[in-house]
Amino acid sequence: MFESLFDVDPEAAEPDLRAQVEQFERMKSAAAAAQARATAAWAAKRLAAEEVAGVSRAKRGRGLAAEVALARHDAPVRGNTHLGLARALVDEMPHTLAALQCGALSEWRATLIVRESACLSVEHRGQLDAELCADISRLAGWGNARVEAEAKRIAARLDAAAVVARSAKAAEDRCVTIRPAPDTMTYVTVLLPVGQGVAVYAALTRAADTTCDGRTRGQAMADAVVERVTGKAADQPVSVALNLVMADTTLWGGDDAPGWLENFGPVPAELARKLTGDAVADASAKAALRRLYRHPDSGQLVALESRSRIFPKGLAAFIGLRDQTCRTPYCNAPIRHRDHAVPKRRGGPTSALNGLGACEACNYTKEAPEWAVATNDAAGVHTAEFTTPTGAVYRSTAPPLPGTPVRRKLSLVEGRLSVDLVTFEAA
Repeated sequence: MFESLFDVDPEAAEPDLRAQVEQFERMKSAAAAAQARATAAWAAKRLAAEEVAGVSRAKRGRGLAAEVALARHDAPVRGNTHLGLARALVDEMPHTLAALQCGALSEWRATLIVRESACLSVEHRGQLDAELCADISRLAGWGNARVEAEAKRIAARLDAAAVVARSAKAAEDRCVTIRPAPDTMTYVTVLLPVGQGVAVYAALTRAADTTCDGRTRGQAMADAVVERVTGKAADQPVSVALNLVMADTTLWGGDDAPGWLENFGPVPAELARKLTGDAVADASAKAALRRLYRHPDSGQLVALESRSRIFPKGLAAFIGLRDQTCRTPYCNAPIRHRDHAVPKRRGGPTSALNGLGACEACNYTKEAPEWAVATNDAAGVHTAEFTTPTGAVYRSTAPPLPGTPVRRKLSLVEGRLSVDLVTFEAA
């Protein structure tokens, strides 16, 4: 009966299909509300159990946010958002929860309301909740921007000082991030206080407005960023440290298997060869070539071992190239730590098999009570298995290295197919 709710008849009339789309959207909101209630109840049970067990207040709930994220098949860094949203809706904002339950709000719009009220006291937050969501008919037709703006307006009226203090504290979160964009481009994002951000944009605009060489305004502004940060013209090879992994057959033009660029991801073979060729041809840049080996079945790197407690430089680089991003399931963060799956204090070896690349947050999370991580290598596939305090098990496997698939069965010795790591280093 439950499955029949999701049956779709391709032959149904358009009005009926539209009605189903609306129904499914309401169901998504209702499911999000139920998920919030379950999350809040889970958190309450965990904290109560740890209090009875004598866990100090500062350590209660450690790792719970990551558990919530894994249960939602989301990156662990998102766990605090999911947990905070659930607690706020259930404990402090009943009208917003009710609006989510009936489909008047989507989960994201409920998140916006919770986020904009986070700086308020519990009393003021309740007032905002009632004013904004008690009458759900007001929410009809409101998009994300309208919901966010209304929540901000009410919050500023209820406690202007808290909003100002929150803005001042936000400056501490300034940072620079990078993420892949389509067509082998990247987004480099700079989070700045509004005054500095506007000043940077104005300076780039002035530079673009004085450029008359056929480039568009956006192109001139982007090139100005590159020139001012690196000190080199945008059309010249830049002397930075990059790790580009590609098969030797790709490097020499024998095939077009994609390469892998550190902090970016897969890149087309033609671009990988161009990056290598440009670095070799430019006198001010250096390209170092190292030989790695991949397993004939899985395509993953073969292992190294050390007796040191701390991963030696070569083994740490090996793990970073093998794992590429944090190995916690669903986590997309860059690797910051190379650490033991089974801790050294419990007899875990310092080896490629027991080593994992992890972001800082995930590495600390797995040290929380009742978390366990184990690794295995079957047929050259390195697998990490994460067990949470509730007994849930999540797995991740290391991605294969670039190169064409192995077409015939080889022995391990014969199967050490070479893969080239091209490192671009500053002169």
